[in-house]
Amino acid sequence: MTLERPVQPVRPIAATAPEAAPAASVSDLGLALVRHERFAERVYDGLFHAIMTGKLAPGARLPSELELAGHFQVSRPVVRQALDRLRKDELVSSIRGSGTYVRSAPAPAPEPSAPPLPSGGDMGHILHGLELRLVVEPECAYLAALRRKPQDLARMEEMLDGFEKAAVNGDVAHHFDYGFHEAIAQATANPRMAQVLGSLKFDVSHAINLWRHMAQMKPWQRSQEVLDEHRAIFNLIRDQDAEGARRAMRSHIERARIRMLEATPAI
Repeated sequence: MTLERPVQPVRPIAATAPEAAPAASVSDLGLALVRHERFAERVYDGLFHAIMTGKLAPGARLPSELELAGHFQVSRPVVRQALDRLRKDELVSSIRGSGTYVRSAPAPAPEPSAPPLPSGGDMGHILHGLELRLVVEPECAYLAALRRKPQDLARMEEMLDGFEKAAVNGDVAHHFDYGFHEAIAQATANPRMAQVLGSLKFDVSHAINLWRHMAQMKPWQRSQEVLDEHRAIFNLIRDQDAEGARRAMRSHIERARIRMLEATPAI
């Protein structure tokens, strides 16, 4: 007796797809890693500028998180991080179920004994950061004058030009301010110096923004004074005047401390 084999079902022949090109390797694209904080900083800068230039007037309600995320092409958590920074800087406040609103500008203090606008802890943190910068940055300028390379000078000039253009256009320029100091630290050829300054990046940006807010200033006002100090430091580093660069940097940080104290009704 012969056993018949079961008939196998006939499978339909799938249409042949066109041969796809091999996927590009991510490493071949030269894509730089972008940190979450940088996206949040971009949103923060945009909203900060809108508030300080009056495009978002005191009492105005900010667009929703969804609208902001679409405008800046970021995720809603990134928008929330930027809004948290604005709330911490006392530039906006949120009302549950209503939205986020621009706060009214603080009134000038009637007496020198009036309490400071930021909390004592915040101001102390900023002033402690300035003390640390007084120790580190003059030495960075000294070493940069001795070791700087053409690409270092080019980076410093790029930051100076960016600062000047931003000031003329009324744009927020604190990233160019920090970038100039960062370029000097990198010019020392000592990565530890750059790491220490990198740890102060948030302090530098936060101090500049808070100072402008407390002084009720437009972002571009009095920027020329800071720019002139930067150019003086750059010229000394370019000319390899190490001692002069050290003195100029120390004077610049001291002036930054004085500007901060003058903007604050009381410490």
